[in-house]
This record gives sequence, structure tokens and C-alpha cells, in this order.
Amino acid sequence: MERAQRHGTGRQTEGRAGRCTAPETELELLVHGVGGTTPEKMLGDPRTVRVTGDDTAAVFRSADRTGGTAPGDTATEGTGGGNARSDGPVREAYVWCNLTSGDGTRALWLLLLPFMVVNLAHWMRPAAPGRGRTVRLYGLLVRLTALTLTVLLVAAACEVALDLVAWQCAGVAACAHRHSWLGFLAPAASGHAWWTRPGRRLALAALVPTALTALLWYLSHRTWRAYESHRPMARDPEPETDGSALARPGFWYGRRLVARLRAAHTAAALLTVAAAVATPAARFDHRSGGPAALDALSWFLAAALLGWAAAAVGVVCRRGRSENRLDRTVDRRLVRRLPLGALGLLLLTLVYAAWSRPGWRSAGPLPGDAAFGALMAAQGLLVVALAVVAHDLYRRHPDRRTAMRGLGGPAVALLACALGGVMSGGLAQRVADWLDGTRALPAGPPVLLTWQASAIPPLLLVMLALAAGLARSTARLARAERARVRHEHPGEAEDPARTRRIAHARAMAALTDRAPPAVAVLCAATLLLGAAALAGSLATGEAPAGAARRTYDAVQVVAATSQALGSWLVGLGFLLFVTWGRRAYRDASARRTVGILWDVGTFWPRAAHPFAPPCYAERAVPDLTWRMATWTRRTGGRLVLSGHSQGSVLAAAAAWQLSPSERARVALLTYGSPLERLYGRWFPAHFGPPALAALHRDVACWRNLHRLTDPIGGPVRLRDGRGPDVDHGPLADPLAYGRTPEHPLPTPILGHSDYQADPAFAVERSRLLSRLRPDLPGQRHDGPAG
Repeated sequence: MERAQRHGTGRQTEGRAGRCTAPETELELLVHGVGGTTPEKMLGDPRTVRVTGDDTAAVFRSADRTGGTAPGDTATEGTGGGNARSDGPVREAYVWCNLTSGDGTRALWLLLLPFMVVNLAHWMRPAAPGRGRTVRLYGLLVRLTALTLTVLLVAAACEVALDLVAWQCAGVAACAHRHSWLGFLAPAASGHAWWTRPGRRLALAALVPTALTALLWYLSHRTWRAYESHRPMARDPEPETDGSALARPGFWYGRRLVARLRAAHTAAALLTVAAAVATPAARFDHRSGGPAALDALSWFLAAALLGWAAAAVGVVCRRGRSENRLDRTVDRRLVRRLPLGALGLLLLTLVYAAWSRPGWRSAGPLPGDAAFGALMAAQGLLVVALAVVAHDLYRRHPDRRTAMRGLGGPAVALLACALGGVMSGGLAQRVADWLDGTRALPAGPPVLLTWQASAIPPLLLVMLALAAGLARSTARLARAERARVRHEHPGEAEDPARTRRIAHARAMAALTDRAPPAVAVLCAATLLLGAAALAGSLATGEAPAGAARRTYDAVQVVAATSQALGSWLVGLGFLLFVTWGRRAYRDASARRTVGILWDVGTFWPRAAHPFAPPCYAERAVPDLTWRMATWTRRTGGRLVLSGHSQGSVLAAAAAWQLSPSERARVALLTYGSPLERLYGRWFPAHFGPPALAALHRDVACWRNLHRLTDPIGGPVRLRDGRGPDVDHGPLADPLAYGRTPEHPLPTPILGHSDYQADPAFAVERSRLLSRLRPDLPGQRHDGPAG
């Protein structure tokens, strides 16, 4: 009977527009943060019902607040008296954690970490209104840097499969017979003489990097169909303002761009394999004076590979996407023909290399040093050019809150290149050590990779010095915080241990604000050591220990120690990647940790690298936008969008995607939010002060809660003088210093969690609802600042 009464109440309130206009209709849409949670925990109710969505992402509601509707039945959803109860708004939970950490196989995305990091650099440019050409140049440099990372990964696979295995180890009988699976390739295996030819061994080994390229293409294509296929709500573009690009209709729909970049990167990877196979065969043909047909074919292949590589680079240079509208176009001819053409050239190259060449023997290493040296030099030049462009953008509109004075993007791009170097060098070093049990490899891995590994110990010393400096400053700040904690609780008996814990939590939370200088020092050291490694390998042509033989004894000892320790560390780093990926595949807790990493790193669309892990926001933001828009249109009710941590970033992005009239019907409640503290500082073009100020003007009202003990969330720092400031004062943490009648047991230090446990949360939510006017959505009025 009660359910039927509630169901009937909603139908009695329909007006001429055919929608509910009951002023008591209220909804709070909760969005969780990183790591995920369950709808039961978010709603505080063990009985929940899925209102809309699927097993990947969905909206849930308490079972006793569904108004008698079945899951998925939205005909009366949010319109009945059962949804407008006197004890507060109806609460819905949007659960999106399965977008990033639901499947164990996604732990393998750890191997794509450099691609994810370089994709972040694309979005970290400084704000620069009116500098369209410079902004496009910035994006171009990041996309070219991303292309070099794809080539580097495939080149590392070629180094292992073609050089170390097929050329060096299989070319030496002692090494080949030690590994039984290589016995049929050994020169003495007369029963399998056809495969003992160097070119045929290279052609067979080329299947490994080719398979890796096919795997990357498949993963990118599968996630492209799953994530980039969700269209945002169609709406008219708004006039260009100083707000964020996240308000543009096509921002969260990068289907065309990812398809174009996937075709270009796949083609570049296949061409890299073809070049690795063709180069040694062409060098032998040019020296031996062999058949003219092979010599002519080698020059034709070289020209064709260069021409097709230029076409791939040209596709990367063209952005191919418009954010001002929903770009539904997919360049299908380009997407199909570019990789297929590269695959055809690869097959022709394999036939050319496998042709019989009497007298050709594998001796020494393949020309890997030149290839890796060119890649490293290109990456260094691109990062320096990116830094110059970023500095030019920053000095036009400087903001003291911007991290690293606008150089965050170049720093992150450099970090991506360093990660790629560590992974490629670690893979080559570990495989070489495994193969070379008899010390029979003619040369081992390229000298440049050894120099790069030797630069790791000095870099670790820099990191240790930075850590020591941060620890010292944190201890000093903790001592200062103790006095503040004592001052905040006058008249209460002091507990020195509790005071120290509170002060330590505040000091540790402040480390987030001191990260940019440390990152700047680390990146500068990385750039200098990388340049020294490149120069050393080119100048000496030997590993550091060998190059130091003609110097002082102390230098020899330092060089040998650095080389040995660096070789061990670079191999250990690669093994840690693989081990953690396997553990995350099998262990739910480790998988959740990996999921947290992707929650932070894959918020942004794949605008620079198509092989990066997919952007979950391209599903989550349309989900939230559709839910809010359809609910407000149907009911005319009051809606509070409540986001915690990363959920507050999704909430802001979804609010930007609403039309102006719908945006003015929504109140925003954020808590533990990194909107300004992290995103505003590191992504100033999209979350800087002008963008957040525009969001504050567009939504009906906004309130932000934070704590001094929170290492992630912080104030938004917006004031407009027309009503309450966005930021509430820092919440007390813990809620009580000592034992009180309300808290007879010691209260915990919450830090970044459980904001809803603070009484201020319910108070601020009620104030936001009272400021919303469903009949006059655009108005504001002054209220208490709280």
C-alpha cells in the first residue's frame, strides 16, 4: 500500500510539459574516487538496485528508494513521492571502478606505462588563449615523441629477437646448442641447412616483433570499440570563452583521432621490423657485389620504406579531430591502407632477406647502436623543443600556481622516454645474460644501452638526495604543526602522542605541494645523464668499463661499478614490471592497486598515443551527463552532483558537458578533490583558474570540502563575492581531539577518506539544495558561508 501511494504521488504532479515539477524532488548523485568501491558502501545500505547501466558501469539506488520500479524501468523514476522523502534527497551511486580495474588481464597494461605517461604530457600544456598555432605545435611535438616510443619498443623487440637470438646466438654453435630450441638454426645443423642462412634466421625471428605489433594493434582496436564508441549527448557548441575545453561537445569523442594514430603507429612499427631485417642484407649486397637484381631490390625497398614512413609521420602530424563538434567520421581508407601497405613491404623485405647469399655469415652485432642512438637523440631534441614551446606559452599568461612554470608537460614526456629506455634496455640486458651462459655472444646488447644502464646509479643518488631533503623538510614542518594542533584545542588535556600523529599526517599531506621542484630536479638530472650516455657511447664505441681502462684507477673502479650495478638495476626494473603484472593478474588486492594507477593516468583521452590504456572518462562522462540531463528534464527537480577525489574530476567534466540551461540546474559538491591542487596545477589549460571560475559561474552553486590531513584533496581557491565561497574552511580531522560525550572512543585521523562522516557534509548538502530553485534555475542568492 505504501509503495502504491508513493507511486501515485508522482503521477499527480505532472504539468503541461509532461514532467514532474514537484519542488520536493531532490537527487544526490554520488561519484566515487580512485580504487573503486561498492554501491552498498556508497549508499550505506546492504540492499541496492541497479537503476541503469551494465556490469561495467552503472547507477545504483537503495532498494527502498526505487518507488516500486524494477531495475532499468525509468518511466516513473525520480518522479514519485517514494523518491522525495522528508529525510533527505534520494541518493544514487554511480559505480565506474570496473572501467579500470575489473578485469585481471588489464594488469598487463603495466607494460604500456610509457605510452600512458606520454599521453598525459599532451594535456599538460600551459593555458594560452589566442595562441592556437603554438598550441598545435605543442600537440605535434608530443605526438612525434609518442611515435618514437612505439618505434623504441618495437626496436627493443627486434634487438632481442633478431640481433641477440637469431644473429648472434644462433650464429655461434656453442650458444645455439646450449639452447635446444635454437639447435635447428645452428650453422652445424646440416640436417636443417635451409634455416641456417643468416637472412632466413632474421626472417623467422621477425615474427616476434611482428606479433608484438599485431598484439598492440588488437588491444588498441578492441578498446577503441569499447571506449571511444560511447557518444556524448549531442548539443550545440557554445561560444568560445576563457573556460575549459572540456565543455566542447566533441572533447570526449576521440574516435577518429585514435583510429588515425593507430594506423600510423602500426605502420611505423611494421616498418621498423622491415628496416631491422633489410639493413644487414642490404649492407652485404652492397659490399659483395652480388646479383644486380638483389642490389636494385635493396634500393627499391629502402626508398619504399622511407616513403611509407614519411606517410605515417604525415598522418601523425595531422591531428584529424575537431572538439567543437561530434566528429563521427572515421578515415576508413587511411586506417586500412596505411598498415596494410606497411605489412606488404614487410613481407617483401622478408622474401628479400631470405634469398640465398653464398658466403654470408653472421659476425659481430647488428647496427643497433646507430638505431638506438638516433632514437635517443630524436627524443632529446623533441623534449627540448617541447620545453621551449611550453615556456613560450607560459610566459604569455604566467600563473604562479602552475607546476614547474609550465614545464610539467616536457618533464612528463622526458619521464616517458626514460621509462621506455629502462624497459627496452632491461629486456635486452636480461635476454643477453640468459643467452650468454657460455660467454659466446660476439658482442651482446648495444653499447648505448649499457651506457644508459650505467647512468641509473647516479640518478638513484639524486633521488636519494631529494628524498632526504623532503624528509628533513617534512620533519621540520611536523614540528611546527604540533604547536598549531595544541593551539587549536585550548582547554583540553594534551596527548603528546596524538598531537604528533596529527602533525605528522598534516606534514605528510603537504608533500603533494612540494612535488614540482623535486620533479624538476629529477628531470634535469635525467636529461643531463641521458645526454652524457649518448655522448659517451658515440665517442668511445665501448661500454663505460672498457672506455675507462686508459684512465685513472679510481675512474676505472667507478665506471666498472656503475656499469655492473646499472646493468643489474635495469634488469631488475624490467623484472619488477613483469612480476607485478603477473601478481596483479592473480591477486585481487594487487590488481586493485594497478587499477588505482590507471584511475589517475587514464582519465584523459588518447590524443597522443593510440596504444596507451583506454580513457575511461570517454564512457564515464557521457554516462553521468546522460543521467543528469534526462533526470532534470523529466522531473524538473533539484540535483546535487557529489564527487569524491577523482570522482569530483569526473563530476566537473560531466557538468561541463551539460547544456547551459541544464548546467544551471545542478549543484556541485566536491570533497577530497584534486581539481585545483593537482589538476589545476599540472593541467592548467583545462583546470586552471579561468576554467574553474567559468564552471563556478555556470553551475547553480558549488561547495568544496577539504582537510589539512588530505594528501590529495585541497581547496579550489575561488571567490566571487556574490555568495558563499566555494571552499568550506578546513574540516577538523580527527573530529575530536580527545574523548567527548559525542565521541567516547578516540576518533581516527581520516585523511582522504570518509568525508560523509563529518557533520559538515550533510549541512553543506542541505544548503546547496536550498539554494537550488527548480522554477528559476539561473538565479543565485546569498547564504551563510558555513
